[in-house]
Amino acid sequence: MHPLDIRDEPSAEFIASLRERYRVEPEIDRMLTRKMQRRPGTPYAMVSLDFLSQCLSAMLSNLLTGEFTVSNCRWLAGGASKIQMRFSLSWISDGIKTDSDLVVRMEPTESLNASSRLREFQLLKALGGAFPVPKVYWVDADGTWFPEPALIYAFAPGVSKPTRRVNSGVTGLGSQYGPQLRQLLAPQFVNWLAKIHTFDHSGADLSSFERPAVGTTDAAMMQIQNTARVWEEDRGAELALMDVAADWLSRNMPSLDRASIVHGDYRGGNFLFDEDSGQFTAILDWERAFIGDRHRDLAWCTTNVLGHLDEDGKTFLMCGLLPEQAFYEAYEKASGLTVDRTRVHFYQVLNRYQQLQIVLGTAYRVVHLGKSHQNIVISRLQKASWLLAEDLRRSLEEVI
Repeated sequence: MHPLDIRDEPSAEFIASLRERYRVEPEIDRMLTRKMQRRPGTPYAMVSLDFLSQCLSAMLSNLLTGEFTVSNCRWLAGGASKIQMRFSLSWISDGIKTDSDLVVRMEPTESLNASSRLREFQLLKALGGAFPVPKVYWVDADGTWFPEPALIYAFAPGVSKPTRRVNSGVTGLGSQYGPQLRQLLAPQFVNWLAKIHTFDHSGADLSSFERPAVGTTDAAMMQIQNTARVWEEDRGAELALMDVAADWLSRNMPSLDRASIVHGDYRGGNFLFDEDSGQFTAILDWERAFIGDRHRDLAWCTTNVLGHLDEDGKTFLMCGLLPEQAFYEAYEKASGLTVDRTRVHFYQVLNRYQQLQIVLGTAYRVVHLGKSHQNIVISRLQKASWLLAEDLRRSLEEVI
């Protein structure tokens, strides 16, 4: 890459031009602008458990009134996006001495998704009690105490893939559960997604989210604009296919029939379950969540790299769990909502556009600049880039 690449050292004028050109939600704009302003800084430098523990203690000293003790700090593996530290906290909660098993979830210097810990905090708080999500405690939305924005939430037990099966890709892509476990997990996978999409969020404090109006194309437009902006911020080279996709998407935006909470990355690897009972214990990684069209999640589940063929090699299993038609039928029954295949196809194109932005744009830039603690894992994601490009080309060919 040329040493004068403006995306390595973006000027104030370049950043301002992107902000003016692409309309995104205010909190997303804040995160993307912060990313670009900090990009010329040093590459990722490993942080120690002791350092994160000190940051945590400084935060808690400001937020708690009583005495507390942080102990048993250790790294929490999983994912290719965030730095996570598990720890034990002894403290006074509601006048009662409590021992809690908690997690710090913090951005690296730059990640695959410049997302907002504030949005994640607000959403998990709104869903808590009604959904299997970790209980949230505190958020450092601006990196006041930690070197990067961070979230403190409860540790969730369970596994993301069978421990006795080894066939799964990086970050849980293409996880294989086996026939018996699939029968237990598939209904829960569908039912929880249906509940997410039908959840009444009108009274929740989601001030960092923008609620698109029903009957408009704002929901689709914001997703296109967000992806186009990040592509322009991060790409290492031009790709005509991305321009064709953006043009088609902009000319075929569907109007919104219902404003739902959309998980944004609902798939195998992003939920935990008890391996003995097969029961869901937690739905994780809400960093890409937004309020918009439920068909975005439905289409995401159909992504080829997220699933695999069954044991007979004849039927493709979405997210390694169930066939596409069976998924739609079960979802309609569980949610009481219809599945519009035209909208599904639109969001399949949009998702492949976003996935290419991630692997050919952001993943490239993060590794190129050495900005993440998981550069090796992230670089492995790029091997799927041309498969995703071919998927995008084919989906466009069907409609152009």
